[in-house]
Amino acid sequence: MRDSWRLSMGWLHTWGGLITGWLLCAIFLTGTLSVFREPITRWMQAVPPVGAPAQPMAAGASVQRALDHLELQAPKARFWRVELPARPDEALRVFWRDKGGERQHAIDPASGAVLPAPWGRETQGGRFFMTFHYSLQAGLTGFWIVGVLSMGMLVALVSGVIVHKRIFSDFFTFRPGKGQRSWLDAHNLFGVLTLPFLFMITLTGLAIFYSSFIPLPLRAAYGGDEQAYERLEHDLAAEAPAPRRKMTGTPAPLPRMEPLLAKARALLGGELRMLVVERPGDASMAVRVFGRAMDDSDTGRILNQPGVALFDGVSGAVLQLKKPDPVEESVGQATHRVMEHLHYARFGGWTMRWLYFMSGLAGTALMATGTILYLIKRRQKSGGEFGAATAGVYRCIDAINTASISGTVLACAGYFYANRLLPAELAARSGWEIGAFFMVWLATLVHAAVRPRAAAWIEQLALGALLCAGLPVLNALTTGRHVGSYLAAADWQSAGVELTAIGFGVLLAMAALKVRRNGRKT
Repeated sequence: MRDSWRLSMGWLHTWGGLITGWLLCAIFLTGTLSVFREPITRWMQAVPPVGAPAQPMAAGASVQRALDHLELQAPKARFWRVELPARPDEALRVFWRDKGGERQHAIDPASGAVLPAPWGRETQGGRFFMTFHYSLQAGLTGFWIVGVLSMGMLVALVSGVIVHKRIFSDFFTFRPGKGQRSWLDAHNLFGVLTLPFLFMITLTGLAIFYSSFIPLPLRAAYGGDEQAYERLEHDLAAEAPAPRRKMTGTPAPLPRMEPLLAKARALLGGELRMLVVERPGDASMAVRVFGRAMDDSDTGRILNQPGVALFDGVSGAVLQLKKPDPVEESVGQATHRVMEHLHYARFGGWTMRWLYFMSGLAGTALMATGTILYLIKRRQKSGGEFGAATAGVYRCIDAINTASISGTVLACAGYFYANRLLPAELAARSGWEIGAFFMVWLATLVHAAVRPRAAAWIEQLALGALLCAGLPVLNALTTGRHVGSYLAAADWQSAGVELTAIGFGVLLAMAALKVRRNGRKT
């Protein structure tokens, strides 16, 4: 009875793991990269530095100049958004929406002068990896596919523990150069090493989207309109929603920013990140000020939510205040926030992000070794599961394996290369960058289908190594900046992106050499 149970779990683990593993490799790799989405976005935007002024200007004065500019550019806009620079050498950004869509300008915070457009490169940056991670860039359909795959991931984890009787003892056993045995040892090693992390990351990923995966209770209690989730959030927080205002048609002057921002800074207890002026120039005008998230490595806690203050745009009175203090949250909201911060690595500072990054790579390796192990076992002892078509089916699986593992790496590299090679002035260039990702990914599948198995692996791994190691060179040729200049400017995030790319290049080169030495034993 026990043996038949283990055999059935083995079948489930084998086929369930294989089918879900193809996309999960890409989902996990992009999710791993999205841990550093802010540094990736910073590197991809390649924003030129603004000379720091001899005497730094107060934030209120800079924002006032930005609003004066918006009043001239977009007096009829429904909202204005001003993003404050995080560093002294960064520009201040202003955004508004008109009939042609969202517009933006970069402004020198010292002089108020509009900087040349485009100031930097339009890009989704690291946000693309995050979007692909939870929706495959396919909207609601992709969102549900990822949800189903996440459930399959949990099934594969549980069945894998059941199948491998000595999984924990085998963790300390690795026999290199033993073919199938070595791949199984590697699969077991990555499985035990990442098991707690994988359970946590998969469960929290499903939990934070509970209202999307199980929408009926939300609709029954709060209705099916666009404000339903907002009402749920306010109930969880045990707070009244912000008062909704409508345009009055009565003109009103813009408020002076310096006293208002000083009040916001005192209320939120820290630096400010952004402000949004709603219905500018109308008597119903409101100003929403967002605090900058504190350095979570200094707080020693998981919940580090930045605060938000809402002001009456005419009188300056406080209409609503959300302090950056988790003590004020209800148990339900705090629980959901903990799930979010655990999944997004919003705690523990850069040390925790690197731990998530390494765990994500190990999780990706677990899925990759599992899909490779399947074919090695079938090639050594084919059961003819598909009759006369068995060889062809195995060949298709091999091509998909190659594209889902090395092909995903090449697609990510292609995304970075498109960012530097596409003209900065190109319209909708962020869409072209994303298109490059999918075109390269499709090309790797075609390449794996037409080339011999070992040759496909070697060529794709070698090309990935070349592209990753060459990324800093391409950056120097297209922007004039490199690791040395980033380090000199204390831009550790951009320098980290290039050093990590070089590290990936070294690992891929080692993998290509290993496959070449092993030949058909891969």
